[in-house]
Parts: sequence; structure tokens; C-alpha cells
Amino acid sequence: MAAHRAPRDFVSLGMFIIDEFSFADENGTPTEKTQSPQIGGGGTYASIGARIWLPPSSVGMVIDRGNDFPAHIQTALDGYGPDMWLYRDNPDRRTTTALNAYRGEYRGFEYLTPRIRITPKDLVGTKLDRPRILHFICSPTRAGEILSEVRQDPEWKPTTVYEPIPDRCVPEELPALVKVLPEIAVLRCVDGAAPRMHAAPLKPVHRSPNAEEALSLLSIPGPPNKELVEEACGRFLVLGVGPDGSGAVIIRSGAMGACVAQKGQPLAWVNAYWTGHGSATDKVVDVTGAGNSFLGGLGAGLVLANGDVREATLFATVSASFTIEQEGLPHLTRATSEDGRQEELWNGDSPLRRLRELQSRLETKKDASE
Repeated sequence: MAAHRAPRDFVSLGMFIIDEFSFADENGTPTEKTQSPQIGGGGTYASIGARIWLPPSSVGMVIDRGNDFPAHIQTALDGYGPDMWLYRDNPDRRTTTALNAYRGEYRGFEYLTPRIRITPKDLVGTKLDRPRILHFICSPTRAGEILSEVRQDPEWKPTTVYEPIPDRCVPEELPALVKVLPEIAVLRCVDGAAPRMHAAPLKPVHRSPNAEEALSLLSIPGPPNKELVEEACGRFLVLGVGPDGSGAVIIRSGAMGACVAQKGQPLAWVNAYWTGHGSATDKVVDVTGAGNSFLGGLGAGLVLANGDVREATLFATVSASFTIEQEGLPHLTRATSEDGRQEELWNGDSPLRRLRELQSRLETKKDASE
């Protein structure tokens, strides 16, 4: 029974999607480029972002598996650890699928099948019941509905990580967002998309939009720069993130890194991992899912760093660094270390090594400024 299990550290209510692709030039003429269907969905990327740090038994999400579920995708998911996935099989429908249509440098996105929403009630009685951190991606209105379901279980007080969907990162949505902010632990907006938020229970809240999303929501004109990002952080704090305004704001700002703001504390900037690397341009292949993975890493970091938001942002930054190195999800392999321990490598590298490097860079930067 799920009631006898230790609760998962991180569970996403985001969807699993099979991404299909089409390619055309700027005039709409199909090109010769092709790409096989691959794993997609914000919930999937967030879960893998957390999985980079946590074992499969500590992470989870629901996957609605249709009658067309590809064998190669099943194999890929199993490689990350079968226990992290909760499958719901439906032989009467296709798996949720979307078309990514590229026309020159622009990408269109269209669902080819109906979407199946996942809510906290879908977790009840399963191995994913009552996780410590709950991640969801939706409109502010639906976020309120999800939080209402959470409140129906008085014994469950999760830290919630909320990402507003991209087309809702507009000034008209700010009033609806403000209504849910007191219960949001982390609100995040993603570069080139809409706000991504993290909702938290009755405990300190963390909000994390990307720079463009944050400026759009707050009607702040101008291209993103550090001064405007810091202004946006301050204005979000004034709006009251978390219970009694005790939450945090994290705004992802592309190559500039992430700005972390907490009431009563100085602003802190965490550089993107590949910033300053000579080979960075070779490493950044596809930023799809980087923001979702960032949030998964943040959730894992909040667990491993005992709630330290700034330290958790380093975990988040490392998770995003692996996600942007290829099209699709990062690759997991296992190796034996010099002392005989089994360790997991992502894209052939150690997340812990990258974390220590990032920590060292920040310490060096701090010492240089003193």
C-alpha cells in the first residue's frame, strides 16, 4: 500500500508527450531534414532534472501510455529507472503527441491528440502519494485548483513548484497569479517562454520566472539586463511570495545566470554553468526543456541542501547544463570510480563534479569582490 511507503521527494504533475517533428525553410518548403519521435513534456524534463541528483525511488511522474507507445521510448525511460514512472495504460487511445513544426528559425507547436490533465487526486493511493515537493505546469487559474486539492489533505504540506504556461506570461494574467502567490514556493518563468512557477505549501515560497517572462508579467519595458531583472525580483517580493511574504524569487536570465532574491537578504547571482567556458558554444545544442530541468534540479537541491534556496539553485543550474547539451534528454551511464564505488554519469560527466566546480567559481568570485 502507498500509505506504508516513504513519500517521494519530487513528483511532477506535468505531462509526458511524444514529440514529432517537421522541418521547412523560411518559405515553408519542406527540407530533407528528419528526426525520429522523441521523449518530451515539461513534466518529463523536470523529473529528469531531479533524477540527476536523486534515485528513481525518490522521483516520480504519471505517464499515460496509449496503444502506440514506441518500444524505443519505453527502453529509454526504463534506463532512468523503471520505479520513477507510474504508468496508466489506455488501449483505446494514442499516447499524448505533439508536432514541433520548424520553419526556418521559428518553431510552431501543436498537439495532435487530446491532453490528459494530471491532478493531485491522481496520486492518491499510488506510490507517488503525498510527495515532499510537487511540481506543476499550468495557468494561474488551474494552479489555484491544484492547490485547492492539496488543501483537502490536511496531513500533506508539500513544497510546490509552479511553472505558468508560456502563453499566460502576460500582464493580464498577473491578478490571477497574485491570488496564488501566497501558496507558491517557487515561481519560475523560462527564457523565451512564459513564467514557470513553483508553488509551496504553508512554508517559505520560492518564485522563479525567466527574465523575459518576469518583465512581461510586470509590464517592465526593455530587453532583459541585470538591473531590470533585479528590479523585477524586488517587485515580485513586494507582491508577497509565500506565506507572509517569506518566499524567494528566482529569475533565470539565460547566459547571465539566475538571480536569487529573498526578503531581508542581498540579491545573489548564480552564473549559468557554461558561462565562461571556452567550449560553451559547442556544448549548447538545444535549450528545449532546460527551464523544466532547472526546476527539477532545484527541487532536488532543496531536499539535499536542507531548504537552502541559493545552494539549491546551484543544483538547478547543473541539471540545466546537462539538458542543453543535446537534442532530447541527457544520457545516463554507470561507471566504477577509483575507490570501487558505482556512480552515475550524465553525458559522461559527474553532476557532483560540476556542482563542486560551480561552488568553487562562486567562492572565487566572492573572494575577488571583497
